[in-house]
Amino acid sequence: MPAKPKLERRSGCPVSISLEMLGDRWSLLIVRDLMVRGYRTFKDFQGSSEKIATNILADRLKKLEAAGIVHAEPETTDRRRVNYRLTEKGIDLAPVLLDLLIWAARHEETGAPCALIMDMEKNREAVLSEARRRWRERDLTPLLPEFKGKKETGRKTGREKL
Repeated sequence: MPAKPKLERRSGCPVSISLEMLGDRWSLLIVRDLMVRGYRTFKDFQGSSEKIATNILADRLKKLEAAGIVHAEPETTDRRRVNYRLTEKGIDLAPVLLDLLIWAARHEETGAPCALIMDMEKNREAVLSEARRRWRERDLTPLLPEFKGKKETGRKTGREKL
């Protein structure tokens, strides 16, 4: 098997390298859907509220797989279908996603209930441990609901810290 070609990097900066792999909104949303919503199939991702176009979804799944963040597995009952799963490298993004969620809820209007975000920040290690357990056990139960409806804000309620 030929060696995987090395990608040319703009720089050796860890932030730059991370952004080269995950620097578009779709990649992190796919990782989010795998990690917290239990999505596994192309059709699942298409049903996400962000409405990703099929060509972009296919491209991002390929890029995430090439980066070693996602692994494609044939469906056991129908080998023509593919299930996607985070790799160890992918599940290691759980703290990053949690911090992004907390940061956005603290500073912007979101559809996430403030009480839920406050609880997640307070129990950060338990949330991360549960995300890893679900990944390890292939538990597809959603870790978080899909946030819809009325937007809440941390800024307008006067909270300086969640």
